[in-house]
Order: sequence, then C-alpha cells, then structure tokens
Amino acid sequence: MKRRSFLLGTLSAGSIAALTACSPNSADSSSSSSASTASSSAAATPTGALAFDAETYTEQTLTVTTNDGDVEVAYRFYGPITYVEKPVDEEYQSLVISVPTSINGEAVDTSNAPILLANSVGGYMPSSVASATSIGGAGMFMDGGMGMPSDASGEAPTGEMPSGEATPTSSTGSGTVNAAQGSNAMLGSSGEMVSLQNLAIAAGFVVVEPGCRGRTLVDDSGVYYGVAPAAIVDLKAAVRYLRYNDSLIPADTSKIVTSGTSAGGALSALLGASGNSPMYDSYLKELGAADASDAIFASGDWCPIIDLENADGAYEWCWGTLSYSEDIDSEISSDLKGLYTSYLKSQGLEYDGSTLDTDNYSDYLLKEHLQPSATRYLADLSDSDREIYLSENSFITWENDSATFSWEDFLTHVGQRGKAAPAFDAIDLSNPENNLFGLDTTEARHFTTYSANKAGESLASDITEKTQLMNPMYHLANGDSEITKNWWIRVGASDVDTALNMVGSLSLKNQMLGNNVNTKMYWDAGHGTNQDPEDFIAWISEITA
Repeated sequence: MKRRSFLLGTLSAGSIAALTACSPNSADSSSSSSASTASSSAAATPTGALAFDAETYTEQTLTVTTNDGDVEVAYRFYGPITYVEKPVDEEYQSLVISVPTSINGEAVDTSNAPILLANSVGGYMPSSVASATSIGGAGMFMDGGMGMPSDASGEAPTGEMPSGEATPTSSTGSGTVNAAQGSNAMLGSSGEMVSLQNLAIAAGFVVVEPGCRGRTLVDDSGVYYGVAPAAIVDLKAAVRYLRYNDSLIPADTSKIVTSGTSAGGALSALLGASGNSPMYDSYLKELGAADASDAIFASGDWCPIIDLENADGAYEWCWGTLSYSEDIDSEISSDLKGLYTSYLKSQGLEYDGSTLDTDNYSDYLLKEHLQPSATRYLADLSDSDREIYLSENSFITWENDSATFSWEDFLTHVGQRGKAAPAFDAIDLSNPENNLFGLDTTEARHFTTYSANKAGESLASDITEKTQLMNPMYHLANGDSEITKNWWIRVGASDVDTALNMVGSLSLKNQMLGNNVNTKMYWDAGHGTNQDPEDFIAWISEITA
C-alpha cells in the first residue's frame, strides 16, 4: 500500500538547568499496575524487533543559546526507529532519540535522566521523523506540502529553519503574537521560535521525538488512515516502546515528560490523562505495540485544543460576544452557549466552595488566571512603561501592585474572536476537526449532535467512543486510567483559537484530583506562545529529582 509523506522543519532556542539524579517516588504516575500491560515493564532484556539498539547512532554537536549563555552539547542521535511491530506507515510510526554525552566539555551520565517526549503535531496533522538526522528534526505536514510551522504573519515558509523573529499580529493594543492556526510552533514573547528539545538536551535530559499518523493521510484506495484515534494510539505506542526498553535506553523511562502545542498540547494532555486505559488496547495490539506501560510522569500542554465534543459551546461562552470578520449566526451562538451551560453543571467543578457554572466561571478565570497574568506582566515593566501601558488600557486598576478588571472589559481588550460558529464542528464539515473524525473513505464527519442535526443528519454510532478516545477530560472523570500527578499548562490570555475555559477546566479538574498543577496564562499573548520555556525545564528537574 502506497503512503504519502510530508516533513516539517524544526524550531530553535535553548536553556540549561542542573541535571539531578532521578528515582521513582510516590508521585510517579506509572508506578501502579491497574492495566494488564503495565505489568511487563522490561523485567528482562528486550529482544526482537522492538529491542533498542544502543550501539547504532551518530555523534552530533549542538550549541544552545540560553538565558545564561551558550551551552555546547555533544550527543548521540539514534534513529529513526520504528516503534511498533506492525506499522501502518513507518514514515510516521517512528521516533528518534537524542542522548547527551557531554555538556560544555563535561561528561554526562544519563542513566537516571528524565525523558522529554516532544511531539510536533499541529492541527491533528501527521508528523514524521523519517528524514531527521539530528535533534529537532521532527516534521509536520502543512497545507501545501513540506514546510515549517506557519509564523505569526500566517506565512508557511519552506526549506531551512527560519531566522529572526516571527511577525506579531495585533488583536490588542500591545500587539499579540500568534502562531498560525494548524501550526505546532512555540513562540516566545517577541515571536522568536522556541525549542524545548534544545533546552532539554542542554539540561542533560534525553530527548525523544515521535512521529505519528494524522488526519490528512490518504492511501491509494482513498482511505483516511490517520484519523481519530490514530495519533494518540501512535504516541502511546511510542511511550510503550520506551518503557519496554528501560534496561537498554540510557535514561529513566519511568520519568517521561510529554510536551506539545495546540493539537499537540491536547495529545500531550491525553497521554497524561489516559495512561494504560483499556480503551486503547485493541488498537495497540493491532499495531504490535510493545507489552509495556504507556503511563507518563508529567504532561506539558501549551494551548491544548481539548474536549472537542463540548468545545463549540465553550468557545461561544468565552468569545461569543466578540466581533468576527464575517457575520456570526446569533441563534447558533446562543444555542451552543446553552449546551455548554448544561455540560458545565454536569462536570461538578468546584471553586472557592461553590460549584462552577456559566454565571461564576468568569470570576474563577479572573481571580485565578487573568488578573494574576496581568499583574505579572505589569510588574515586569519599568515604571515608565507601566504608566504608558495603563494609560492606554484604562480598564485595568493598578493598586498595591496588583491588577484588577472586569470580564467584560477583558473581552473588549481582546477585541475579536478567531473562529466562526460553530468553532470546531462546522455545519458544512469544513473545519480540521471534521477531518479528524473522518472514517474510511469519508473525509469529514460531524462529531457533535448539534451540528449533525443542523446539517439534517444523525450522529454516527461510533462517534461517542471516538471523541472519548481523544478527550483528556473524559479520562480525568472516568477513572479508567493512570493519571499523571504532574501538569504544566500554558495558554495565551488572548488566544482566540481556543477557549480559555477549556484550559481552566483542565487545570481545575487536576487540582481537584490532588495533582501537582502549574498553570499560567500569558498576558496579551496569542496561540502557540511559550514565554517561560526555561522554567519548564527547571520544573522537570524539580519534580523528577
């Protein structure tokens, strides 16, 4: 069967943190054995097709620019390695591993090092490491073929890694930096590309970059073979490959920390929420995935596009009053907001002694996320710059070194929504998520009852299970999995590609479960923003020490 393949370039930036010895502790989400597959965690040396070959690698060097200066890294590069015995398409079902051997000339022992599992998924499209020859070589299919993540101007450059800064796009008075919709780009405060892979290896971590199938893949017979749940099944198989080879891979495979942006952030969150869930067993068995655990130690999620079956209503609640470049059907917006009101009540989320609903959710976002975000932003400005910003944004009250404002004024500040209504399940099946839930030779399908009924259709019988397989919120509530104890969640406060309440609910649900949650919203920042990447690396060192 002929398969199609597309590659995307890499991102760059860097940081350094002290590498500390890692050992299992009570916070290790992968220590239990509730799933049958979790019991076989490489008690004996692996053999056969899925055994890691530690002697086949190339030697590479890398200079990583960090806040503390340049860091010189020598490392071993392994792969590409096919991580399942019966791949549908090796072009995507492969991974690469980068193991540092020295940092600034000093030898590194990674036997107890954590692993950063950095996916490069954007827009639920396929990603590949088939042509990777060094760290950061994971690629993602963009509309139009091979290319880099689209920069903030919406352009999708091709070929070599771009230099300089992305062009900020303005949706607020200060200018908001956005990665283009469908991109997997991480952008710093000024629009510069950020690479967690480089930061991690400069800190002495082992870096694994997995490819996976995605929604746009079509074979010669017209079958879409990367639609849901292919991406999460592949990433779980990659985790199982690492855990299976615990005795061979020079790292601590019980300390896998995932990362991803946008759809990749949703998949990272899904890995964190669905460890060893039996719902995926038949899919993994069909691929010949390793008989090992797929639970992870920590989940790093940037602007995750989650809870798709409820995301249309969430979007209307959050951004529904904002203007758009075309007319929004007010009836659809109102209907979806009503559906979200019912859904939120069913979630049982609690804040400050009260159950969250659509009447008090804005108070939660303001007090826990948005006002602290504005406070941090303003506190970091010089006195003169802060005075200018406050004069241009008079809706903010600055007293006792703290920012306060109303929800309505915040929405006015953001200015314009980023998506039509419905934002995800388009009635005309035109959105990327409709393609995600395609089936066989059908390119796109509805995944919500509302949009299906609006189109004069009924929801397909398999859709409920498919959406559950793609939704971390389902697994956090269902109790069928080993949920990671450690969560790093980030989103731009002006990210109109998603709904802030989706991110808020992911954070709050994990807090209610007693998990270690580090959540921030970046003030005046848009989609794909990562303003504190070196803090993430330091956080990994802290939780795995």
